[in-house]
Amino acid sequence: MLLLSGGTGTPKLLNGIRQYLPDEEITVIVNTAEDLWVSGNLVCPDIDTVIYLFAGMLDTDKWWGVNQDTFHTHKALKIAGHNEILQIGDHDRATHIIRSGFIRQGASLSEAISRTASMLGAKANILPMCDEPVSSMITVSEGTIHFQEFWVEKAGRPDVLGVEYRGAQTASVSEAIKKTISHESNIIIGPSNPITSIGPILAVKGMRELILSKHVVAISPIIGCEPVSGPASKLMSACGYEVSSRGVAQCYSDLLDVFIIDEQDREMKSNIKGMDAEVITADTMMTSSKKSAALARVVLQHLI
Repeated sequence: MLLLSGGTGTPKLLNGIRQYLPDEEITVIVNTAEDLWVSGNLVCPDIDTVIYLFAGMLDTDKWWGVNQDTFHTHKALKIAGHNEILQIGDHDRATHIIRSGFIRQGASLSEAISRTASMLGAKANILPMCDEPVSSMITVSEGTIHFQEFWVEKAGRPDVLGVEYRGAQTASVSEAIKKTISHESNIIIGPSNPITSIGPILAVKGMRELILSKHVVAISPIIGCEPVSGPASKLMSACGYEVSSRGVAQCYSDLLDVFIIDEQDREMKSNIKGMDAEVITADTMMTSSKKSAALARVVLQHLI
């Protein structure tokens, strides 16, 4: 089982899939374009959400960070005048320190993540989208800024003029990803932000071509004209896409075999069908583990 994931919607779906499949049978290719070096350590927000989910450590109230984490170091740094762009918990910071240590010793990002995930007890195969640094850069009226500056520091307030995946075209698909995709018949594109979560994965040189030959099932993260969470609305508009499930389908139009939209968007079904994908309606609001499992069951039923 292979999924493409960002950091909130897709982990909720993974939580449902785990009720049908053992973790060892699940592989997740995860967005790394939101990664950032903070206070000397590499923070990988989406990767860590997936690791913590499979390690049984995830704070599922926020869907990021470690459950019941403390923030003593973050607060002490702030008192000393060292302001971090991200709010980093103490246990979470330990993960960043361990991963960054592996990288400083010469490990690739894939190796560092694999070792860190194993140390924390995560048994799924968790792969970064590439080993090279890629950044989602957001153009606003004041200039071009990193996604984390836009979304966290500026709370997503600025109008978005454009999005760039800096470094994606000089990055390459890792051998681990090539091997994994070659052995899979199906690829699931999870209900994550199509612009800054899934978009960077597909932008890595050679990734889209590998996926084209597979049976692709995608789940829309949009209901009506609003994303379930996150800044997808501004980002999709800036990239020329309608803010709707139809717009999400356009993002993946060359890849789609099956597209799952929320049952509230049933009236869009006929328009999306014109994109040559089978369109399925389901309850995509994963507000509980039971609902995540129900949506996972729909996804599994449409694999080949």
